[in-house]
Amino acid sequence: MSRRDQILSWGAALLVCIFAFYLLRAMLLPFVVGFAVAYLLDPAADRLEAVGLSRTFATAVITGAFFLLVVVLLLVLYPLLEKQTVGFLARVPDYAERIRGLTLPLIEGRIPGFDTQDLEQMRGFATVFAKQSVTWLVDAFANVWRGGVALFNFLSLIFVTPVVAFYLVRDWDRIVENVDGLLPRGSADVIRTQMSLVDDALSGFIRGQGSVALILGIIFAVGWSVVGLEFGLLIGLGAGLLAFIPYVGSIIGFGTAFVVALVQFGFDPLPLGLITMVFLIGQTLDGLFLTPHLVGGRIGLHPAWVMFALMAGGALFGLVGILLAVPAAAVIAVLVRYALGRYQGSELYSGVERDGS
Repeated sequence: MSRRDQILSWGAALLVCIFAFYLLRAMLLPFVVGFAVAYLLDPAADRLEAVGLSRTFATAVITGAFFLLVVVLLLVLYPLLEKQTVGFLARVPDYAERIRGLTLPLIEGRIPGFDTQDLEQMRGFATVFAKQSVTWLVDAFANVWRGGVALFNFLSLIFVTPVVAFYLVRDWDRIVENVDGLLPRGSADVIRTQMSLVDDALSGFIRGQGSVALILGIIFAVGWSVVGLEFGLLIGLGAGLLAFIPYVGSIIGFGTAFVVALVQFGFDPLPLGLITMVFLIGQTLDGLFLTPHLVGGRIGLHPAWVMFALMAGGALFGLVGILLAVPAAAVIAVLVRYALGRYQGSELYSGVERDGS
């Protein structure tokens, strides 16, 4: 088979996979989540197996402990987060009004062309946004129970995901071995090298950056709640979740916390300083210990590329697309770097014909 025929065959297979994925996207959520959980837990299962446990028993221990922890966290945090989310959105008009009261005396008459109607329009927009957000949130929770498809996805996520994760973790090494056996022999070494780079990027981002985001979320949520920030639990966990996107997420999370604190406490330096100190403690711990030890230099994914991938995945395939966005971005980034390397080593780039060509 010629190189052109190989490219056409692989391209056709890729298009068929994408089309099938699009058709089946409504029922793929528990399988995608199960695969992600298995990817996260496989190293832990390997360690337990290395100390003498059977693969099946090690898998049962790891997956059981993981899902038990998830259930406990949901039972503890869900009521609090739901209450704080609805309360936060309901307070948006009040925040807008208090910000207006704090900033209007500072900028009125100092900015040429400033019109107080601009702030009124912003306040009106914030009010409409808050009302629509609360309505959407309430409807979303209700639709989980009313909608047949949504209820099916919810139940499948609860009952199917642990089973999928268990079998994938148990058979992970065998699956990898079988896939490796199907690689075209002439390109097997190149494919293994590129997939190793993809695994480094994914493990650095999902395992490493995910751990960093979780730890920072706990630090921010506990710290800001202790300081007395309104909705500190919600904002802190949100800031940690946004820290999944390096640099950008932490700045957005801290900016939200500081604005809420400014509205809540005014220009009182003590609470504003304490909120800033919590953020600086988290960032210092991240810079000195968390990122160097948990992530290192393995990510290789630019924050802008990650944000684009998340938004594109969500727009095309919904929640499943968001979950697959980072793995797809890692694969594309590795392939692009490989293609650029081949291009820079080619005659097209150098302009010099090689001997015998």
